[in-house]
Amino acid sequence: MKNNFPQPIILFVFMLATLVLSAQDFQGVATYKTSRKMDLKIDSTSQSNGIDKEMQQKLNAMLQKQFQKEYKLTFNASESLYKQQEKLAAPSPGSDGMSIVVMGNSQSTILYKNTKEKRYANKQDIMGKMFLIEDSLKNEAWKLGNETKFIGQYTCYNATRTKEIEVSASFSINDAKDEPKRTKKTITITAWYTLEIPVNTGPGMYWGLPGLILEVNDGSETIICSQIVMNPEDRISINEPTKGKKVNQAEFEEIMDKKSKEMMERHRGNGRGDGNSVRIEIKG
Repeated sequence: MKNNFPQPIILFVFMLATLVLSAQDFQGVATYKTSRKMDLKIDSTSQSNGIDKEMQQKLNAMLQKQFQKEYKLTFNASESLYKQQEKLAAPSPGSDGMSIVVMGNSQSTILYKNTKEKRYANKQDIMGKMFLIEDSLKNEAWKLGNETKFIGQYTCYNATRTKEIEVSASFSINDAKDEPKRTKKTITITAWYTLEIPVNTGPGMYWGLPGLILEVNDGSETIICSQIVMNPEDRISINEPTKGKKVNQAEFEEIMDKKSKEMMERHRGNGRGDGNSVRIEIKG
C-alpha cells in the first residue's frame, strides 16, 4: 500500500504524539517472534563422508528451529528492556551426533537501551561467564519510505538502511581442522514502524525511527511483533542490568572470537571418530 505523506509531516505527527504520551507517563510491553532462513550447503568432501541430501535437510530444519524464539520488549518513553522468553532446553543430540552451538544466544541475555542518552547495556552469559557490554548507541541512517501496511491494528511505515556484516559459519565432519570461513557483505535492512506508539526503539539493537519498530527483515532474519499491551494494569519496572564483567562492544567481540575458537578446539578434542559425528557452529 502506498502513501504519499512527506517525511516532514511524519516527523510532525511523531513530535505531537510524543508530547501527548510524555504527559501520560506511558509504558508498554511488545512481544516479538523471530525466524531465520537457513540454507546449509554441503560440499563434496562432506558428501563423501556420508552427508547426503536427507541429512542436509535435517540440519537446515534444526537450524531454523534454533532461531525460532520469542522476546518481550518492555518500554517507556526513553528506556527499554529486550529479553528472550524462557523455554525448555532442546533435547540433547541423538545417536547421529548432530549438535548446534550458537555463540551469544543465551536465554539469560538482557539488552537495555536508553535512546535519550544514546547508550545501551547488554548482559550476556558466554560459556558460563557473565559479561556486561556497555557502549553508545550508533545513529542509524534510516531512509524513510512512503509505503504503509497494517501489523495487527497499527498502521506502519517502512524505512530502510544498509549495513556491512561479517558472516561466519563452519561445518565440520569429525576432527576437521578447517577454520570457519568468514566473509563480509552489505545487507539491506527493512523496518516497519508505527507513529501510533511514538518511541524511537524496537527489538534488539534496532532503534532511531519516529515510532516503535514492529517488524524488521535483514534478508535472512525476520523479527515481527505479535502482541502489544499499552499501559498494563501492573506497573512495570525497567531496571538496567549491572552485573557482569564490564567491556565495550569491540572488546566483547574480541572475547567472542577467542571463545569461539576455544569451543571449536573442545569439540575437536571430543570427536568420536566414527565417521558420523557432525558439528555445526554459527556465530550469530
